[in-house]
Amino acid sequence: MAATDGGANGGTGQLEFSLEVPFPSSREADIALRSLSPDREPRKGGISKQLTVSGSKLSVRWSADEARILRVSVNSFLDHLSLVLETMEMFGPPVSQ
Repeated sequence: MAATDGGANGGTGQLEFSLEVPFPSSREADIALRSLSPDREPRKGGISKQLTVSGSKLSVRWSADEARILRVSVNSFLDHLSLVLETMEMFGPPVSQ
């Protein structure tokens, strides 16, 4: 897992945080993306989150107005990611279709 702190975004006052999570396969990265994508931010304004998959890597990028909101969102996402990883480990690798 790799994380980067983008700091303030080019004078806009937005805080950014990026996270990359490697998976054993692109199929597992897609499963994680579909499992984590439905989770919307509880607050309507002040934060955005973008999830993408490239190969076997899940990338997440946050942009927020306040550090507190960013921290809460990242912590919540990591809790959900942990649950997804534990579930995937419990059921084993996905069967090819």
